Amino acid sequence: MTRRKSIDIEGFRHANPIPNASRVGNLLMTGLIVGRDSAADAMPDTLEDQCALMFRHVRSIVEAAGGGTGDIVKMNVWLRDPGNREALNAEWTRMFPDPESRPARHTNPEVHERPWLVSCDFVAVLP
Repeated sequence: MTRRKSIDIEGFRHANPIPNASRVGNLLMTGLIVGRDSAADAMPDTLEDQCALMFRHVRSIVEAAGGGTGDIVKMNVWLRDPGNREALNAEWTRMFPDPESRPARHTNPEVHERPWLVSCDFVAVLP
C-alpha cells in the first residue's frame, strides 16, 4: 500500500491527470497553482484578482491535506512582471500577517506566454 495520497480541491483542477498536491507522511508538495476558476472555466483579467484566487487555492489545498497556512514552509512564485509585486505582497501579508512567522518565498519571472499573470507552488510540513 502506498503512503502517498493525492490531494484535490473543488474549483481548481489541472488539465493533465495530476493532483493539486501530493502528501507523504507530514510532507505536502503541490503542483502549479494559478488564479483560475476551473468551475467557471475563467481566468480573471487582473493580477489582483488572479492573486486573490491563487491564494484562496493555496489555503484550500493545505486545508484539504489536513493542515493550515501556518504549516507552509516555502513558496515559489512566478510573475509575468516581476517588478509588479504589489498585488502579490498584498495577498501574501493577508495570508501571513506575522512578519516573525512567514514561509520562505522566491519570486521568479514567468518566461512563457500563458493566460495567467501569476502562479505558485508550495511545500508544507503538516501535523
